[in-house]
Amino acid sequence: SLLSSEKASVEEENAPVEASAETTEEAEVKDEEPTGDAEAAEEGEGEAEAEGAETAEEAEATEAEEPPPPKAPEKKLANQFNFIERGTTTYHNPLREKGYQTDPAPYETFSANVNQWYIYDAYMEELERMEKAKEKEKAKPQAVKKEDKKTGRKLSYVEPQHGDSLSKVAKAAKIAERMVNLNRFDDIAQDFKYFEDASDEFRGQEGTLLPLWKFQYEKTKKLAVTAISWNPKYKDLFAVGYGSYDFMKQGHGMLLLYTLKNPSFPEYSFSSESGIMCLDFHSDHPYLLAVGFYDGNVAIYNLKKPASQPSYKSSAKSGKHTEPVWQVKWQKDDMDSNSNFFSVSSDGRIVSWTLVKNELVHMDVIKLSGDGTTMQGPEGLQLQTLGSGTSFDFHKKIDYLFLVGTEEGKIYKCSKNYSSQFLDVFDAHHMAVDSISWNPFHLKVFISCSSDWTVKIWDHTIKTPMFVYDLGTAVGDVAWSSYSSTVFAAVTIDGQAHVFDLNINKLEPLCTQLVVTRKKNKTTHIQFNPAYPIIIVGDELGLVTCLKLSPNLRKMPK
Repeated sequence: SLLSSEKASVEEENAPVEASAETTEEAEVKDEEPTGDAEAAEEGEGEAEAEGAETAEEAEATEAEEPPPPKAPEKKLANQFNFIERGTTTYHNPLREKGYQTDPAPYETFSANVNQWYIYDAYMEELERMEKAKEKEKAKPQAVKKEDKKTGRKLSYVEPQHGDSLSKVAKAAKIAERMVNLNRFDDIAQDFKYFEDASDEFRGQEGTLLPLWKFQYEKTKKLAVTAISWNPKYKDLFAVGYGSYDFMKQGHGMLLLYTLKNPSFPEYSFSSESGIMCLDFHSDHPYLLAVGFYDGNVAIYNLKKPASQPSYKSSAKSGKHTEPVWQVKWQKDDMDSNSNFFSVSSDGRIVSWTLVKNELVHMDVIKLSGDGTTMQGPEGLQLQTLGSGTSFDFHKKIDYLFLVGTEEGKIYKCSKNYSSQFLDVFDAHHMAVDSISWNPFHLKVFISCSSDWTVKIWDHTIKTPMFVYDLGTAVGDVAWSSYSSTVFAAVTIDGQAHVFDLNINKLEPLCTQLVVTRKKNKTTHIQFNPAYPIIIVGDELGLVTCLKLSPNLRKMPK
């Protein structure tokens, strides 16, 4: 029994070996077949295929004849380069929980009663706001993009659609523009600074005017220059008022401020419904500019505020003039340190305007009476006629003393203290007194000019003029120089400027020169610069010309 069991176990052991041997042989045969095929494919010859087939048949025959000896099973080597068979694991992060706690949002309980009126009012306000916004959009001019044809330079001022974007670079742009202009007008700037006319030595006492810059603006081409004033602080800055002296052609007006640093474009520009007739800078607050209009209103512009409208303006309620305001002049601040100025108009009133708590308060200082003090009215009424003032000037030292020129040609010497009486009356001219001015150096002397072709120099203590000059045509304006008590200049409506120096020649002007070139163009105003040896002249076509005085015209008196 033991022997039989041992045999069985040996058979059992051999059986798997034989089976495994058979399987390995089969595998070998299978392996050999494809290799033979591959070789045949490589060689590409039919003979090799036939040989392979024969060898295969022989092998099968031998297997059938005798069984092979048992072989030990071959261990299959693992492919070291096959990553699939490698056991690969990735590292898993352990799960962690995170949490945040925040403060609760602040809240507030609010309650209010709402009825139909509230809703209606809110809607109406919104509608008004939208309408105003539409009007503003319409009123805004389109951005200027056209180029100046003569110079090829792009116009510098562009109406901003969005103010913020331009305001950030406004200062830099202004400086760049001034630099470009300085380069463009370099020859003029050199003449302004250094040129002295050498030909004066051969002229004897006569002198010349050298034209420098011309100041012109697109929107003021059809308007006349009605007023010019230099700024008391910034010696290169001056204001020009535009309107019309023609009664039939009244329209809008403009106020422009130019600087000698940028002749091509104004620093500030303001538009007004009525023509501007006069203006004056405040001596202590150079940013305040008083303006008189053709419609009888007066206004104050504050240059520190970029508003397009004046900061303060008179109205029919606050005692405006009924006729054009021909001149305005700032006075010293009153005892309550309120700014105040005077105005004179054709309606015969001289009015003091005081700025009290952001309001213009008026007070009539004097009423000018006409020649025939009474006039026969309807139903035998005696009507008092008023004289019409055209110009005035205040004494440089005596505060209360001032002179008023009228349309009838008379000059009244007045005092602020007397509202009904005049200190003196001069029968000065046969036509309207266009301009009157105290000498800045000699306290008794004043000058007047008129449409009756004459310029007269007076001593206010003497009733007759000391000097009379006939210039051959109506005189528009006259001005004393800032550097000499004996030098003054006048402009006539034929476009000429006349410069006199009484210290050198008491009879004739040292220089008479045509300032405007176009025919039918009249010069209207002239002013000396307070610091530089230059004058500016305005004309009826809106052009302002700057001229330099030659050495003979600016000799200092001993």
